[in-house]
Amino acid sequence: MIDLRLLRDDPDAVRASQRLRGESEPSVDDLLEADERRRSAVGRFEALRAEQKQLGKRVPRASGDEKAALLARTRELSVEVKAAETAVGEAERELRRAQLAIPNVVADGVPPGGEDDYVVLREVGTRPDIENPRDHLELAELLKAIDVERGAKVSGSRFYFLTGVGALLQLGMLQLAIAQAVEHGFTPSITPALVKPESMEGTGYLGEHASEVYRLEADDLYLVGTSEVALAGYHADEILKLDEPVRYAGWSSCYRREAGSYGRDTRGIIRVHQFDKVEMFSYCRPEEAEAEHLRLLAWEEEMLAKVEIPYRVIDVAAGDLGTSAARKYDCEAWLPSQGRYREVTSTSNCTTFQARRLNIRYRDADGKPQVAATLNGTLATTRWLVPIMENHQQPDGSVRVPKALQPYLGGRDVLEPR
Repeated sequence: MIDLRLLRDDPDAVRASQRLRGESEPSVDDLLEADERRRSAVGRFEALRAEQKQLGKRVPRASGDEKAALLARTRELSVEVKAAETAVGEAERELRRAQLAIPNVVADGVPPGGEDDYVVLREVGTRPDIENPRDHLELAELLKAIDVERGAKVSGSRFYFLTGVGALLQLGMLQLAIAQAVEHGFTPSITPALVKPESMEGTGYLGEHASEVYRLEADDLYLVGTSEVALAGYHADEILKLDEPVRYAGWSSCYRREAGSYGRDTRGIIRVHQFDKVEMFSYCRPEEAEAEHLRLLAWEEEMLAKVEIPYRVIDVAAGDLGTSAARKYDCEAWLPSQGRYREVTSTSNCTTFQARRLNIRYRDADGKPQVAATLNGTLATTRWLVPIMENHQQPDGSVRVPKALQPYLGGRDVLEPR
């Protein structure tokens, strides 16, 4: 959630952020009013409690009519204090609802606009010149690497089996990602795929993204769409030592309902309900977050270079940011079969938005607790199999194995059709 001090000091900055996102500006006024009502309720409660304490000291020293009057006022105060305490609780709940309704404040310099208004920062690598390129599913079927027909038979549409070299290719890619993360000081973690509502809400996935999330109603648990959720919840209600960023690399299976995407990317494994991913997650001091964001992007690009695929980096427009992100960079890989770039990584600077919800703090130079910043970024995921196969395909349907992945496939440099 956003910092109430920013809201009070510069509400126009929050309104401007809402405009950039295409979100409701009146929500800012609702939050201002809720904040004022809560502060007023707290002030009244504290004043009544102070009077109650003062009366408690005076009653033993009083006598006669004075004592009777003080006791009568004490009884009245008891009722008023309880009512004021109830009013504070209601005001705090109302404030939280109003606060949860507003997404993170967009960072300076983020492009305005919606999904198609991103800014291309750079293009990296040479697009392969392939005559009549096969798409990833045709290649995978030749290699016996992906079986969507049996995936649908067992689980329904948008499920699949990775088989043979397909399974080895994914395992190799994810292990390569973990190895790189460890090399750069990340703590590897295999995270829970099921989380409590507090973690899902704390990371911002129960707002506009709620329709994307699978919920186990009987257990009141949610299936994560990214290990970001579990890694953010890992340090909830803690005070961290953040002399330098604390970084985790989470390996997990991920689940998304893909609500509202019917008819889009139904062929193959571009848009599916279950996939695996290695996700970077970082805690740092707020003043370090912008630099940490660029580091996460650099590590994503390092991985893309290892699997030898051409890509571009885009600065995502404000209207296409998730609830928690103040800024987001995507890496999009070139797909020869589609003749366009498609997203394969995303890294977001969530500033203090998630940590404020989850009560994650650190101590400043004076020893005072302050809210931490959180960031996340994809290091490898199942979708990467698509550009790897398509960009490295050969005319006979075989697929060249990038050198960095060859050790994970028994040293093979080419995967032959079966």
